[in-house]
Amino acid sequence: MIKKALQSRPFLIFEFLTLCIALPSYIIFTTSAAFMFAFLWGATLYTFIIYRLCYYKGWDDLWRWDKVSFKTMKPLLLRFTIAVLAMIAFALWYDPDRLFYIVKNRPEMIPFLMVLYPLISALPQEFIFCSFFFRRYEPFFGKAKLMIIASAIIFAYAHVLYINPIAPTLSFIGGLIFAYDYAKHKSLALVTIEHGLYGNALFLIGLGWYFYSGSVGAG
Repeated sequence: MIKKALQSRPFLIFEFLTLCIALPSYIIFTTSAAFMFAFLWGATLYTFIIYRLCYYKGWDDLWRWDKVSFKTMKPLLLRFTIAVLAMIAFALWYDPDRLFYIVKNRPEMIPFLMVLYPLISALPQEFIFCSFFFRRYEPFFGKAKLMIIASAIIFAYAHVLYINPIAPTLSFIGGLIFAYDYAKHKSLALVTIEHGLYGNALFLIGLGWYFYSGSVGAG
């Protein structure tokens, strides 16, 4: 009975508008980026409860570690290498003063960044925008191209909270990449690793400033 109510179309519409539109809009217009992790993990808790009640088939079905292999990682790493070179070139052109800022000025942060970013940021985001989003909103967007685009748009909109053009633009590109790979492999493990690589690269290159709550309102 509860599962049926949670999967009803009216509830799905209400939930989508609240979770994907109203919540990020509230954060944007109240400039509440400083509380981003509280919102992120609150949303993760809610989406995991819904996922557990309605779609859960076991941890193996969720993580799909079998999709993390040399065969699947090779094209991902090639694309990542090209993306890193493009990000360095962009940073040199757009904001050269921040290029490799952490590497040059805060190297002690690098080990923590490498470990913590994939766990506390990439993982919950990929669960929400891929594992949950693809299962939950399939009645609206289907399983193919429209779902990938919808996931990327909502992912990008969630990053407008940083109040700069770089975060949502790069997030839309990243969202397309992550959603495409999730649609292909259905592996939370794979897209979390991939997101972690891109996120760590952004911060090491210096573009991570635009994904940091301290940048909101800063010069």
